[in-house]
Amino acid sequence: MALRGDGYADAVARLRAQFDAIAPGSPVRLAKRTSNLFRARAATTVPGLDVSAFDGVLSVDPVARTADVLGMTTYEHLVDATLAHGLMPLVVPQLKTITLGGAVTGLGIESSSFRNGFPHESVLQMDVLVGDGRIVTATPDGDDRALYYGFPNSYGTLGYCLRLTIELAPVQPYVRLNHLRFDTATEFVAALEAVTSSGELDGEAADFVDGTVFSDHEHYLTVGTFVDQAPYTSDYTRTGIYYRSIQARRRDYLTVRDYLWRWDTDWFWCSRALGVQQPTVRRLIPARYLRSEVYAKIIGFERRHHIAARVDRWRGKAPREVVVQDIEVPVSRTVEFLEFFHRQVGIEPIWVCPVRQRQRDVVWDLYTFDPSTLYVNVGFWSSVELRPGESDGDRNRLIERVVADMDGRKSLYSTAFYDRETFWATYNGPAYEVLKKAYDPGGRLADLYDKVVRQN
Repeated sequence: MALRGDGYADAVARLRAQFDAIAPGSPVRLAKRTSNLFRARAATTVPGLDVSAFDGVLSVDPVARTADVLGMTTYEHLVDATLAHGLMPLVVPQLKTITLGGAVTGLGIESSSFRNGFPHESVLQMDVLVGDGRIVTATPDGDDRALYYGFPNSYGTLGYCLRLTIELAPVQPYVRLNHLRFDTATEFVAALEAVTSSGELDGEAADFVDGTVFSDHEHYLTVGTFVDQAPYTSDYTRTGIYYRSIQARRRDYLTVRDYLWRWDTDWFWCSRALGVQQPTVRRLIPARYLRSEVYAKIIGFERRHHIAARVDRWRGKAPREVVVQDIEVPVSRTVEFLEFFHRQVGIEPIWVCPVRQRQRDVVWDLYTFDPSTLYVNVGFWSSVELRPGESDGDRNRLIERVVADMDGRKSLYSTAFYDRETFWATYNGPAYEVLKKAYDPGGRLADLYDKVVRQN
């Protein structure tokens, strides 16, 4: 996909002109029509920067295994460009319309993360439009290395990625999947830890590792291995539903592209709530609408108008609290967290994905991990009925407290309920303050706490 217009330099010049046209001291934001954030964005009349020109893969170097990519490029477009060269990004987040710049500033994770960490760990350099209007090139050892290490988890409050150079990894045409069932969380987590530690299953490479928990007595560890040939390939882009296949198949084969997007057709299992998994409904829906961005628009409409809540009230049902989170806890606390979650929350299924920081000698200031520890991401996306005496937000706050007690972290793409003191203690307020003064001294971009907590 080529850069629109007259090239990167001209696109940057036009963006700078937009920035300069905004009154000095006025807030700055992006004019984006879509978002993969699962929290409401505050209504605003603030003019937005048009960054539509920054969508495209400029080049792929198959020898160096790198790609030069514009910041607003979706992973769908990025993967199409790199697979043509037998390569893929080191980590490909689950949903097609997540952008590369969004994954770097807001984190990302997938089944290669036990080896490759987060998307920002494969960035070699990035051009960032920062809050004071400068465009700086951040690298691990350059003058703006503080921004390089402080940008992940800043969610656009320090600046916006315009261009990135990233590392790539070789692929094979197919992925063989082994779905291993375990009755207990203890057995499941032990197997997950063993596979990620050795990097193999039954003597063969474990290229991808994740898990699906359907209940407290039904856990599946899925191990993916690249292969050159496949006796068959399954298709979960039309009538088939990937997560249901995990319960039905011991082994499966997918093309590498279909593997990378195995979750997108049904947005994991969230399409279930929209009735899209019903066979009759599914056959009537054009395939182009079976994708996460369509469901996200429907959910966004519901968040704005609360139609389902009004129907529930009319039918006499109890109010519900939306519980949409991804958290990471050390592998040693994962069984404990799953037991708590089943007991106190009860959402099923849930996704489990191991992650270890790729670079052991690096500190990412705003999302710090112990680099020697394997963490486990637990993702859950649904709603729960309020119990007697509960208020909206109580279950989310409970999860935040438990995760903190377990030395874990919570991703900030969804609703957050922290008080200011707890938030900045968790996400390194002192480091953020230094970065904010250096790159957005006028406060023209939103404050991180205000953006992810106060504007919910």
